[in-house]
This record gives sequence, C-alpha cells and structure tokens, in this order.
Amino acid sequence: MNNKLKAELKTEPENRAWWRSVKAVAWAMLGVRDGGEYQRDFAQLHPLQVIAIGLVAIFALVLGLIALVHWLV
Repeated sequence: MNNKLKAELKTEPENRAWWRSVKAVAWAMLGVRDGGEYQRDFAQLHPLQVIAIGLVAIFALVLGLIALVHWLV
C-alpha cells in the first residue's frame, strides 16, 4: 500500500466512511464491483459497518418486496 493511500485512510471523516460503506454494500448487492475499488474498500472499511449496513439493506429489500406484493395483490 502506498503512502498516499495510507494518509487518505487515516484522514477520512467518519460520515464519509459510512457513505463509502453504503456504496460498497449497494454495489455488492448488484454484483458489480471494480477490482481496484474492491481492494480499496477492503483496506479502508470497517467490517462491522459493512455488516450493519448490509443487514439493514437486506431488511429494507425484503420489506420493499413484501410491500410490492401486497400492493399488487
């Protein structure tokens, strides 16, 4: 890992880290992720943030599908 990336990892604000986790989970759910971005996310994101956001996203997806089915039927 180069020095510039290390410095960037240390100075990223907390709210920006959450937003980056949300984007990573969203792209992962779609199954589209660039290799370089994946490596950067792997080095930068906290696993607990990704797990929490992933669980919330799956829960929202399931609720949205249930609501859609109830609306259609």
